[in-house]
Amino acid sequence: MLSFSPDELTLKEKKKFLIGSVIPRPIALVSTISNTGIVNIAPFSYFNIVTYDPPILSIAVQRTDGVPKDTSRNIFENKEAVIQIVDTDNVEAANLTSASLGPDESELDISNFTTVESKAIRVPGLNETKVRFETELYDSMTIYNEKNIPTADMILLKVKHYHINEKIYHNGYIDPIKLKAVSRLAGNDYAEIGKLFTVKRPE
Repeated sequence: MLSFSPDELTLKEKKKFLIGSVIPRPIALVSTISNTGIVNIAPFSYFNIVTYDPPILSIAVQRTDGVPKDTSRNIFENKEAVIQIVDTDNVEAANLTSASLGPDESELDISNFTTVESKAIRVPGLNETKVRFETELYDSMTIYNEKNIPTADMILLKVKHYHINEKIYHNGYIDPIKLKAVSRLAGNDYAEIGKLFTVKRPE
């Protein structure tokens, strides 16, 4: 077993060790809206469930030179976001939304996504997704590095409304094969749902 101290590693090596081993990571496609009404869309693979009572999801949004990304800024200003699940049918369009655009530009203009009005919040969802969670800001914290520079925003979002495509829903359950969610690996690599198996938990 190889062994490393963080002090021995470059920033790139630290990142590669994490994103190469903490896999597969689900991908949140997050839509937000700015104070000027610009719809922002961005994918995040630092994403997961925190708890279901109340229903809370988490995303970690990396900063650039200490500056928050549009997603974080919009959530902090307007307290709302829609989280969508990336799947094999929309992953190409989701990847396009990772392009660097200015705060006055919308990823709707460079992808084939179209919007749908939300039920409980002002931020629109995306028609081309099978699962949407309308959310409001629950809590957040800023992550700092050893030089006291802010490097990421950890954001907790409480689900206010659920949207599930009827084609993937059966008897109270979501069919993972029909959802066709994709996960993030390292580099430019993604993974589809592969072999399913069952391991019973101990009594």
